[in-house]
Amino acid sequence: MGTNLPYAVDADTPLNSAELQVLRAQYEKEGDMVSVQTKFNFAWGLVKSSRRDDQHLGVVLLSEIFRTSPERRRECLYYLALGNFKLGNYAEARRYNDRLLEQEPANLQASDLRTLIDDKVAREGLMGVAIVSGLAVAAGVIGGVLMRNIGKKR
Repeated sequence: MGTNLPYAVDADTPLNSAELQVLRAQYEKEGDMVSVQTKFNFAWGLVKSSRRDDQHLGVVLLSEIFRTSPERRRECLYYLALGNFKLGNYAEARRYNDRLLEQEPANLQASDLRTLIDDKVAREGLMGVAIVSGLAVAAGVIGGVLMRNIGKKR
């Protein structure tokens, strides 16, 4: 990214627990007077976590920053997209990522994330179609057996 984000493309590499604990301790130390930067750093670490509840809290914190600090929205977009992607909220992930790509069409990180989102949606969409098709076939077979049994009883 072309701005002052201190975080590289390794967005899927989780922090180890000690690294995340450092960010958590700083966030908790600042308490009610937490700075936007400290909150962002902690949210960033949470989104990178492999734990779903951490990822969720990271998205919540990033959403707060996005809402309350308009000057920081751009730096939140990618991590909101990533966090929502990791949580399976693909429509939200796509919305944030597309907004970033509108501002920065050449952003490779966001372009790569768009591909991941599209691939996951397509894969899960096909899986959903297969499940629905399988259920329809099963219902048809069961219905056929029931109809045949009803016909035999008459």
